Amino acid sequence: MTIDERLNLVKQVGEEITSEEELRKLMESDKEIIAYDGFEPSGQIHIAQGLLRAINVNKMTEAGFTFKMWVADWFALVNNKMGGDIEKIKVVGEYFIEVWKASGMNLNKVEFIWASDFIKSHPEYWELVLKIGMKKNLPRILRTIEIMGRSDSDTLSAAQVIYPLMQATDIFMLGADVTQLGMDQRKVNMLAREVAEDLGFKKPIVVSHHMLLGLLPPAGDFANENSTDRAIRLKMSKSKPDSAIFMTDSTKEIERKIKNAWCPEGIITENPVLEYCKYIVFGKVDKMIIERKPEHGGNLEYSSFEELEKDFESKALHPMDLKSALIKYLDEFIEPVRKHFEKDANAKKLKEQVESFIVTR
Repeated sequence: MTIDERLNLVKQVGEEITSEEELRKLMESDKEIIAYDGFEPSGQIHIAQGLLRAINVNKMTEAGFTFKMWVADWFALVNNKMGGDIEKIKVVGEYFIEVWKASGMNLNKVEFIWASDFIKSHPEYWELVLKIGMKKNLPRILRTIEIMGRSDSDTLSAAQVIYPLMQATDIFMLGADVTQLGMDQRKVNMLAREVAEDLGFKKPIVVSHHMLLGLLPPAGDFANENSTDRAIRLKMSKSKPDSAIFMTDSTKEIERKIKNAWCPEGIITENPVLEYCKYIVFGKVDKMIIERKPEHGGNLEYSSFEELEKDFESKALHPMDLKSALIKYLDEFIEPVRKHFEKDANAKKLKEQVESFIVTR
């Protein structure tokens, strides 16, 4: 592929790229490009973490990137996930990896690195954590706490205060050229850029992907918020199961959640059903077919999301017709994952363990 074609693939992933000029120069260098992503193993895995993550990774690897996927088990421990039980956290991490296998992620160019193993074998890690902490004052670090899914600094433990310093350290220790995480992680990625050169490291290029909206209606008046705060406010939440499709949801669960999803006729702003179409359906297929009865105008076929959005805004496409089509596509995309966890003995055991953790915690 040409540089422009590769760059276009990355732009399909990145809602924001800091900076595109730096990324182009990196691609022109012909060196192996290392992209960093990380995740806390924390309960069930929803469609943004599962299917959308696989779509984004595949686009990036097609563009020539190699991923170092940071399994942030110690970070989940610090964040008190799974009741702070590290053994349960490790099981959840294995479960996530099984989901990505079944989702079609290109694992040939993905290396999973467990934080606990890496940090134990690299004692210099903690020295770098301290050096980053010495470069910034406490208020600057506290401005990054959204990366933990938290908004109130008064409730943080002392361990959680150093969480952003550890995440910035990960980027440098893994030799990442690019950080490829969600918009909710932008502030800590920018922190890494701020301190990089003073500490003798290259500035990481930040490719921040879009945070998929939750299915529930938006609430409140947030006219003055920035894009990062908006992404955090509106994203799906595991604590609200009806706000998200999970990667092993049944057909009936998908149908119920999408039918109840917020999707007012003609409204394209903060519409989660449209977002699922844009980032998931059109991330997987070249065209989307909306099946309708002949008396309702017959089937519709869209070769781009922009065409679909235009028809929806003009009310030529009804929400119920759009939802019915979306249900079929999502069910088709998730079916291989369901089957994997039904037929593969190890995957089935992991799923049962994770579900028991959620019930008992």
